[in-house]
Amino acid sequence: MKMLKSILAATLALGVASPALAEGMDKVKAGFIYVGPIGDGGWTHEHNQGRLAVEAEFGDKVETFFQENVPEGADAERALTQMALSGANIIFTTSFGYMDPTLNVAAKFPDVKFEHATGFKRADNVSTYSARFYEGRAVQGLIAAKMTKTNKVGYIGSFPIPEVIRGINAAYIHAKKANPNVEFSVVWAYTWFDPAKEADAATALIEQGADVILQHTDSTAPCAAAEKAGNVICFGQASDMAEYAPSPRVSSIIDNWSPYYIARVKAVMDGTWTSTDTWDGIGPGMVGIGEITDAVPADVKAEAEALKDMIASGAYHPFTGPLNKQDGSVWLKDGETADDGTLAGLNFYVEGITGDIPN
Repeated sequence: MKMLKSILAATLALGVASPALAEGMDKVKAGFIYVGPIGDGGWTHEHNQGRLAVEAEFGDKVETFFQENVPEGADAERALTQMALSGANIIFTTSFGYMDPTLNVAAKFPDVKFEHATGFKRADNVSTYSARFYEGRAVQGLIAAKMTKTNKVGYIGSFPIPEVIRGINAAYIHAKKANPNVEFSVVWAYTWFDPAKEADAATALIEQGADVILQHTDSTAPCAAAEKAGNVICFGQASDMAEYAPSPRVSSIIDNWSPYYIARVKAVMDGTWTSTDTWDGIGPGMVGIGEITDAVPADVKAEAEALKDMIASGAYHPFTGPLNKQDGSVWLKDGETADDGTLAGLNFYVEGITGDIPN
């Protein structure tokens, strides 16, 4: 609720409120474009929960509709065009690869508002929004390092973009602080959602000795692979994935889009919508840490919760020096923290992570 109130206040401050619905608008029509199925149990599931929250909040003042399993690229542009032509007032495009298609279609429909998740290109009718997932990765890294018996942690990356690289680095930094002997192995799946590929990646990492699996892909397949292997733990990604608790899933990162979606639809209703960039984390509530189960020792759980609380309060930043780049050169001096501009374009590993980042 705190997050919703802060977003609403900021949104309303950007313009003068008009009547309950903008001039000539019977109801707001809000469209959602999804890269995966709403039943993926992860990323798309949580975005769809946000859509349902919009319906619950506004009732017959809003009409929502969605299209799932839309590939990034030309298919996305066609889907967006059709959605705009169907009368959408606001469209949420919920994957990084929708960035250019969103800009292209927005230029053709200047009266439609567009909201692009995890991107960095804006226009007068295009906003961007994302969550500081790396804050949750820091907490996961601590737990992973304390619970591994082999000192080998496997990490399934989707695409080598800054969002994913930030998460790998944040997890590794805090794992290394908790356990100096820990090693990370990264496998790139080159997909956001492909259960077969994700399962294969998890299995390969487990066969290499990893007994902890982290992921930046959208399905529950890595946790299923961990469960099958036995003596391997995993973490829910984007959604709680609680069906795998208390083991192998020992905690999770939960994306909470509902307050943001409610606030942005309300801004369209009020006639106060304007292009903004939002990047929130644990403190405002856009990133949640799922229950840390009793499979995690009590002292480790306490350390993880303390780290979460410090990040949430702003007392600690996950990228605080001294930190070096992978090549040994200084990145952040002692006590220095990374600025958002650097993090937004992060394209290197920190010192200690082996392997190259693919082009």
